[in-house]
Amino acid sequence: MTISVKERSNQRNSALTAGISLIIMAIAGFFSYGFVHGSLVVQGDASATFNNIAASDILFKGGIFSWLIILITDILAAWALYVFLEPLHRSLSLLGAWLRLVYSTILGIAILNLIVVLILTRHTNDFSSFTIEQIQSLVMLFLEAFESMWSIGLIVFGGHLLVVGYVALQSEGIPKVISILLLLASVGYIAIHLGETFLPHYDGAIAILNLAFFIPMVAGELGFGIWLLLRGGKLPKGA
Repeated sequence: MTISVKERSNQRNSALTAGISLIIMAIAGFFSYGFVHGSLVVQGDASATFNNIAASDILFKGGIFSWLIILITDILAAWALYVFLEPLHRSLSLLGAWLRLVYSTILGIAILNLIVVLILTRHTNDFSSFTIEQIQSLVMLFLEAFESMWSIGLIVFGGHLLVVGYVALQSEGIPKVISILLLLASVGYIAIHLGETFLPHYDGAIAILNLAFFIPMVAGELGFGIWLLLRGGKLPKGA
């Protein structure tokens, strides 16, 4: 199939948009969840979590800002990946884009819980009808709501990766190792977050799944993003 100069330019531009979005998303995700959430939220300890967030107001707001960046780049990636993969399989590429947009919607709703947490920790005096222990319990409740909603969203995200990985596997230009990593990552996201949502008491099995799928879940999208940035939409070497 012959691709015009304009179509090649569109492919390259969409690849750059998707690649930059995926890389920014990975960095923002490490900061917002790996650093901010991981350092401030103490599972099972409402008092410590409340005090951590109240004492690190700027850091927590930075985490929310990073989540918003993730949300925006997710939407950009959904559009850019559709444009890039559309020549390979239009209907599946469109399905993949819609799945990512559904995930983005769920993530956006989940982020609202973090904004409520910020309000509760910054304006304690405005909730004088509640004891400090009740406010702390509310903070944990909204944090758990964020985690639960995001986990449900990641099941949908796993479906998105399954579609993208399958379409990428049909391409002669995209390295097969990246396609396989995306497919493995999709299985990991779906299995882990189905378990966390419906079988939370099997935390040992879920921990094993996290370890087993850690590399493809990290390397799948990040590797795809780097490839898109460097090679996506370009003519094959020697062409």
